[in-house]
Amino acid sequence: MSEKKYSWYKVSDSVSEILWGENNLAEIEIKGKKICIGKMNDKLFACTNKCPHAGGRLVNGYVDAQGNIVCPVHRYRFNTTTGRNTSGEGYYLKTYVVQEREDGVYIGIEEGKSFFEWLG
Repeated sequence: MSEKKYSWYKVSDSVSEILWGENNLAEIEIKGKKICIGKMNDKLFACTNKCPHAGGRLVNGYVDAQGNIVCPVHRYRFNTTTGRNTSGEGYYLKTYVVQEREDGVYIGIEEGKSFFEWLG
C-alpha cells in the first residue's frame, strides 16, 4: 500500500496566532473553503466545518472529555482523528492532518483528491 501524499497549507505562524473561541475551536479558510481547527490537551486537529448530518457549523460545537468534536445542532459526536461518528448514527466526518512546525501551523490535504472530495 502506498503512503498518502499531502499538499500542505500554512494557516498561521503559530498556534497562539489562531483566533480560538472559548471552546478551543476556530474557523480557518483554505482555498476559499472553511475548515474547523481545534485543540485539546495541546493536540491539534482539523475537520470540515459542517456536520455531515444537518450541516451544523462545528466551530460552534465543543470538544468532549473523550476528545470528540460535538455538533451544536443534534450533539452528534465525531472522533477527531478518524472522523468516525462515535454517538452511533453512522455518519463520517472528513478530517485533515495538522502539523505544528517551527515556522507555523500547517494543514495537509491529501493529493490526488478532487477539490470537492477533500471538502468531505
